[in-house]
Amino acid sequence: MYKPHFSNASERLNQADANVWAVSDRAHELADKGEDVIFLCVGDPNFDTPEPILDYTRARLGVGRTHYSPDAGEPMLRSAIAAIESKVSPHPCSPDDVVVFPGGTNAIYAVLACLLNPGEKVLIPEPMYIGYVPICNALGLDMQKVACPAEDNFAFDVEAIKAAITDDIRVVMINTPVNPTGAMATPEQLRELAAYCRERDIWLISDEMYSMITFACRHTSLRTAAEELDNVVVIDGLSKSHAMSGWRLGWAVARGELTERLAQFAGATIFGCPQFIQEAAAFALEFDSYFVSQMRDAYQQRRDLIVERIAKIPGLSCATPDAGMFVMVDVSEVAESGEAFAEALLDAEHVSVLPGAPFGASAVNHVRLTLAADDGDLRRALDRIERFVTSGNRQAG
Repeated sequence: MYKPHFSNASERLNQADANVWAVSDRAHELADKGEDVIFLCVGDPNFDTPEPILDYTRARLGVGRTHYSPDAGEPMLRSAIAAIESKVSPHPCSPDDVVVFPGGTNAIYAVLACLLNPGEKVLIPEPMYIGYVPICNALGLDMQKVACPAEDNFAFDVEAIKAAITDDIRVVMINTPVNPTGAMATPEQLRELAAYCRERDIWLISDEMYSMITFACRHTSLRTAAEELDNVVVIDGLSKSHAMSGWRLGWAVARGELTERLAQFAGATIFGCPQFIQEAAAFALEFDSYFVSQMRDAYQQRRDLIVERIAKIPGLSCATPDAGMFVMVDVSEVAESGEAFAEALLDAEHVSVLPGAPFGASAVNHVRLTLAADDGDLRRALDRIERFVTSGNRQAG
């Protein structure tokens, strides 16, 4: 009988934590049976891609922009990204510094694949984006974590990161603004960390996918803050800011030989992203201010609604995030863990939230609520959460 053999990478992915989306998967099963489930678990914008971007895309399809693209990406898009980087940074950016990928996750995968060998170490602050784990698992990397504690509202802690850097750390990867906490690194912190990593011959990667969804203050890119760019890589894209998650378009900005290797990697693995999508992305970056600000204002109003309501529910608390699409809620006074809370909430009230533990040990007593839901659903969900917490029949403890 034939016995299939699989790669070590696929085995590592197959053995990855299956509980990350367990509550969400069970919520979808309930919804499929006709139950009234409110989903506050996924960070997929609930806005449609703005109509002008759709119109432009249709036009580019109509003139045959459906063929192979250069490995590094279409010149039109790379030039648009370079122009934005040059505008906000003291460091000029060339289109040659930009490599385009089908989404930010793929860009991160490619960058790590070009910088690290299996078994080598990457240091990542947590709470962190859940997607980092399968990427590192697939590449066979040794992922080291450093906590940004809940008692400090998960604030970016450059001293803790520096203290966690050992001689065998090859890459430090940060996320600012942070998914899931909305914390933002200051320009001074970014400058200090970039200089420290450069002194230690360590690459510093900054995932800035939420760079355009900030509230109290504007985002500062690592590329803007760093004094030298030799060891700096910035990842960004349009999935969140432009409601283009399904278009799968992201990029990496770096310097020198790394961009050449990234282009070679892209050529070998994806053979270019679709022409019409890249040109639509370039159009979006040039004519985006009105639509991005509208969505950002909506996210801020939803954030304020959640924070205000959570503050009135006995036993729950949350900080006000500075950016991003999520609010982290501390449930430690009413549940043994975020997972216990999320499971019981789904059973009792059919509200699906994401347990904090998969984001890192710092978030084990938290749940994540998304801002990617309309006001009506948010209000209904918060009513149900309040009823759940204050009910004598609550089973989360």
